[in-house]
Amino acid sequence: MIGSARIELATVDSTNKHAADLLHLTEVQHGTVILAREQTLGRGQRDRPWRSQPGLDLTFSVVLRPDGLDAGHQFVLAQFAALAVRDALQRTGVPDVMVKWPNDVLVGPRKVAGILIQNELQGGRVRHSVLGIGLNVNSDGDVDGALATSVRLELGRTVDPEALLSGLLDRLELRWRQAMGHRAGLEADYRDALWGRGRWLPMELDGAPIEARPLEVDAEGRLLVELQGGAVAPFGLDRLRFGPR
Repeated sequence: MIGSARIELATVDSTNKHAADLLHLTEVQHGTVILAREQTLGRGQRDRPWRSQPGLDLTFSVVLRPDGLDAGHQFVLAQFAALAVRDALQRTGVPDVMVKWPNDVLVGPRKVAGILIQNELQGGRVRHSVLGIGLNVNSDGDVDGALATSVRLELGRTVDPEALLSGLLDRLELRWRQAMGHRAGLEADYRDALWGRGRWLPMELDGAPIEARPLEVDAEGRLLVELQGGAVAPFGLDRLRFGPR
């Protein structure tokens, strides 16, 4: 089960890098959690820095070993992780939690958590994955280049990070079983949680500003959007991104 084995570190450059290094040295069992009290060189999507305050936030990585997951369907890993974070925050009482494609977690317009997944492929399948999660718990929610918040700011009180972690690991396990089994339900939940769905939003396509309306995400993880003029097309992160808010 996810969280049944745990490695705790006082400080580390990156929990994802530490997990990847371990995987190259030894067999790390599925579900192993590498938790750091302080992470000095955390990274998010597009290599953006992810800063956390020692002892106040959650920064950890999970080693995953999907059984026969086709490389073309690896986006299901982002879906399960983002929904698990959303579940845990909702159960803590945080309102208005949504998932911003591909795998940021927002409260209203503000980012509360970031997810970074690194997959190693073999023979067209995912051999193993390292899932990194940074969650602003009791800090002021400092995230470079983004409107940000924290659980404390949203609830107006401090939160026990260990209790939140325990609930999050439970939700990761439940969502993992769904990802490896009933994917249709997972994909439907992700679509319902998709931030900006059905709204016209500023975006950038191939570096040029546009307005587009997110509709859903396809099996390959591409965002399906309606463009001005009525055309509907899927785009990946290499071409499409949200504009400034």
